[in-house]
Amino acid sequence: MRKDFLLWLIVGSFLVSCSKKTHPATSVLRGNSDTKHGIPKSETKIDTPANGGIDIPTTPVATPMLAPMIVIDEKGEIITSRDKLPDNIAAKVDYKKISRSFTPVQRKNLIYRFKMVPPRVLFVPDNLASKTARGYYCVYKKKFWYWRKEDGLFYLDETYYQ
Repeated sequence: MRKDFLLWLIVGSFLVSCSKKTHPATSVLRGNSDTKHGIPKSETKIDTPANGGIDIPTTPVATPMLAPMIVIDEKGEIITSRDKLPDNIAAKVDYKKISRSFTPVQRKNLIYRFKMVPPRVLFVPDNLASKTARGYYCVYKKKFWYWRKEDGLFYLDETYYQ
C-alpha cells in the first residue's frame, strides 16, 4: 500500500511539474508615464522629412481596372456606353447585334442552375484575361466563363444557356 502511495505521489508530482510554464511572465513598466521602454519620449523622436523621404511623382499614374465592366446586362440593356470603352474596341462594337436578352426559358434555366442570371457581355482589361489554346477568357464571379470575340468584348459561354 505504501509503495502504491509513493508511486502515485511521484507520478502526480511529475504531471504537475510538466504543466508549468517554461517562459517567464512579461513585466509591466511602472513609474513615469511619459517613458517608453525605459527611454523618455523626448529621446525616441526621429527627424524625418514630411513625405517620409519618398519622391512622389506629380503626374497621376494610370491605374489598371480592377474588375470587368458589364456592357450588356441579362435583359439586353446597354450598361456601358461606347465612350467608356477603349477607342479600339468602341470602333468595332455594334450594339444592335449584341444587345439581346435571354429568352424566358434560358432565364429560368439559369436561375434554376445558378440562382442568378449573369450579364451577357463584359469588357475585361487585358491584365484580368487569361489565355488558352481556344482563346482569351475570363471567369466572372467564380462561376461563369466569358470568351473574347473578334470585337474585343467577352461573351458568356453558350453552354450556360443552351
